[in-house]
Amino acid sequence: MNTAAAEAETMPLPKGPVLGWDNFWPPAGSGWPHIGQLPYRRYTTSGRAALHAALLQQRLPAGSGVLVPTYHCPTMIAPVIEAGLQPLFYALDAEGLPALERIDAATAAAAGAMFVAHFFGLARSLAAVQAWCRSRGIVLVEDCAHCYFGMAGERPVGHWGDYATASLSKFFPVSEGGLLASAVHEIAPLGLQAQGMRAQIKAAWDVLDLASRHSRLAGLSQLLRSLRAMRAKVPVPAGDGMTTSVSIDSATMHRECDMARIRLAPTSATRLIHGSLPARRIVTRRRANYALLSELLSSASGASPLVRCLPAGSVPYVLPLWVDGEARADAVYARLRDERLPIFRWDRLWPGTPAMAEDQGRTWSRSVLQVLCHQDLGAEDLRQVAGRINAVLASTPYGPSAATRSTDDRHP
Repeated sequence: MNTAAAEAETMPLPKGPVLGWDNFWPPAGSGWPHIGQLPYRRYTTSGRAALHAALLQQRLPAGSGVLVPTYHCPTMIAPVIEAGLQPLFYALDAEGLPALERIDAATAAAAGAMFVAHFFGLARSLAAVQAWCRSRGIVLVEDCAHCYFGMAGERPVGHWGDYATASLSKFFPVSEGGLLASAVHEIAPLGLQAQGMRAQIKAAWDVLDLASRHSRLAGLSQLLRSLRAMRAKVPVPAGDGMTTSVSIDSATMHRECDMARIRLAPTSATRLIHGSLPARRIVTRRRANYALLSELLSSASGASPLVRCLPAGSVPYVLPLWVDGEARADAVYARLRDERLPIFRWDRLWPGTPAMAEDQGRTWSRSVLQVLCHQDLGAEDLRQVAGRINAVLASTPYGPSAATRSTDDRHP
């Protein structure tokens, strides 16, 4: 076995897209709508930076409220705090949409903006949410971090909100990158600080180095390995999925979200890769990967895909897998994480997130595992992942009061 093959064999499966020669084929566009087609756009370093920039566009008074879901990654809440605003949590209904009828009048009156996410990349119509916000003078920010491509009901993703935000690193092989976009509002300059030459080189290196470690750039791997040996190991920055469930205060969690980078402009590598890669492969492989994972996990012991059949207009970020019983889900997740599989869970809720009756968000934070299905995971990779998930589920017993859900094909 040669050095490149040996190295790739010991690497865990990639948790995000990886640049390879096949990324450039087929060369034609996907034909699918996407956030990059909105008429007004500004690049940022991340999805969290885009959320923060969206809030600054609105010039809300200090201390104003921002409605946010109880189901979230901390990097959704940190931009609210960074902007000097107050998160106001709302519950989710069984479809994963805001439970609007449960937001009381006082809370709505205190809100100047509302974040609504298309969870898992399974986009939904936000017609009712948009009407509710407009009737109350609330600016709707459509969080499309999980759904760069696709249709959200009657409209393309990003067209429901006053602003839309995206996370490029979830769909493209870039080390970081985000977009703030709008279908209706011009976006004022963000005043971001350009990154220096060292940061520009590092950003390009990170993309190439990751590709080399996964043997994705045949012909360049030897050169890249030689360059790697000549430089100190560069720490890998933390991703958006912060998954270690520990008790933590809001100040510490805010620091861990690395908000300092929101004021930096994205690197040239991010712009170049995002602007040059054709999209058809991304769309078709993600949809095919979701379908394969859903089939492989359809008979899992005490678990089921939250949505078995991928909606026609969706290009997924992950397959959400429901595991019966919260304590059992904790145990299953811990074992799968120990095996370094491309799976995570949003179990680190922002301190002060309330427990609300019949709130799907709090339930999902423990019972739903997010299984990655990005375009650079092959069919054999997914069979390996699904096989381990099925084995761990089969060997993990139920607790005395394991909650279950129906296994219909409803959208989350």
